[in-house]
Amino acid sequence: MLWLLVGLLTLVLVLYFYGTRTFGYWAKRGVKHDAPAPFFGTAKRQFLQQISLADIYDEMYQKYPNERFVGYYLMTTPVLILRDPGLVKHVLVSDFNHFSSRNMFPVGKHPEPLLKNLITYEGDLWKLLRQKMTPAFTAGKLMAMFPLIVASAEKLQRVATEAAASDAEVDMRDLMARYTTDFIGACGFGIDTDTLSDKNNMFTYLGKRIFKQERRDMIVAILKYAMPSLMTSFHFFAPEIEKVMMKLVKTIMQERDYKNSGRNDFIDSLLDLKEKGKLIRESLVHKNADGTPCVVEIEMDDEMMVAQVFLFFAAGFETSSSATSYTLHELAHHPEHQRRCQEEIDAVLARHDNKLSYDAVKEMKFLEMCFSEGMRLFPSLGFLQRKCMKAYTIPDTDVTIDPGVNIIVPVKSLHLDPQYFQHPEEFRPERFHPDNVSAIDKYTYLPFGTGPRACIGERLGYMQSLAGLAALLSHFSVAPSINTRRKPIIDTKVVGVQRVKGGLPLALIARKKTQ
Repeated sequence: MLWLLVGLLTLVLVLYFYGTRTFGYWAKRGVKHDAPAPFFGTAKRQFLQQISLADIYDEMYQKYPNERFVGYYLMTTPVLILRDPGLVKHVLVSDFNHFSSRNMFPVGKHPEPLLKNLITYEGDLWKLLRQKMTPAFTAGKLMAMFPLIVASAEKLQRVATEAAASDAEVDMRDLMARYTTDFIGACGFGIDTDTLSDKNNMFTYLGKRIFKQERRDMIVAILKYAMPSLMTSFHFFAPEIEKVMMKLVKTIMQERDYKNSGRNDFIDSLLDLKEKGKLIRESLVHKNADGTPCVVEIEMDDEMMVAQVFLFFAAGFETSSSATSYTLHELAHHPEHQRRCQEEIDAVLARHDNKLSYDAVKEMKFLEMCFSEGMRLFPSLGFLQRKCMKAYTIPDTDVTIDPGVNIIVPVKSLHLDPQYFQHPEEFRPERFHPDNVSAIDKYTYLPFGTGPRACIGERLGYMQSLAGLAALLSHFSVAPSINTRRKPIIDTKVVGVQRVKGGLPLALIARKKTQ
């Protein structure tokens, strides 16, 4: 019995020391931080889904207003939260070679299938994949894809017409998510997903499920962050997500016989890469014994193809639907800005034969200003994350951080800081007027990130979102309804992004245009 008690006590002590082994990291460097708890660090409420990631980082940002950076512990991993736009520039741009990894998931050498994508890859593999995928998002490709955007926007108008006729309250978050999914289905998968007509469509379910952390996901995340090397058989994404995505993309590619279909969609771009065989380039980091660069190569196999389409779907679904619906939410509360948007849309469409087009959307400058301000108030990506890859001394300090330390850029906090935006809680589209936008520090406004790892689909996201807003506002007005909350509640069970809890209900009213 005594030996059993001694054994249990020893086990408890070993676990305790394992779960607290890094907790002197920030104190040794004189960095302000909250006291960490064993195993969880300062992230207990985060893992227990009591607060969103963006909000917990914002708490730390607000708590230490006189600091340029603040310490944090994601379980036992030291994390540095930046408060200084100058340091944000260093991390994302100037000293990028020290912080080239996003480190969104502790994936190790053998990532799960859906994580073999542009977001997750690091170093030479990321650089190679980014270089090869960039041509899929050029202006020429956007123009070629625009008919697919128009087709989805026209479906959006038809569905909105039915909703407005019923006088029922409309969840704009759900409606714009269905519009976004319809476009992504057409552009990313080359199929008609019918998400606008069918609320319970599989694609809509997938889009919501990817970011929602169920109990199974929470447990897996805790274990993988605590013991990444021992948890390789467990995947971050639920089995149903992985199975559906793998089956869906492989079926589409087989139907196309692994050849470009001429649709000019995302899968065609990936199939073009696949036909070229292995992707090869010289390493930027690794050298041979004779000093020449090592050769880096990637085989664009089926899993790699699926992973890129999954990323296209997941990133596009959440960011665009969130940004467009929140912009509509603000316009509903600011009818004067909404009227100005509609007057601009009407005038532009009149010059383009009353048809939505790539050139027409480019002319809608005030609508773009409203959209930019919507993303400032409610950025879907409430924070950016990077990992220190080699020892780095923070400029103008004697603080040196080690490889493995995570860096957080608190996008939400910067967007709402009165130091950088006067009356930050107010919806003021004129902030983004061409005469004013140059006064905005680009490292305080980061809805798509910046630097070498900025969002590759930023231009596509803008065009698809603005087209959806223009299509809706050209025929309808939005207004607060009985269940509208002026300040929506953030869903703490959603990870990685900000999503409102309970949707964004608004009244949708058909416009009576004068001829």
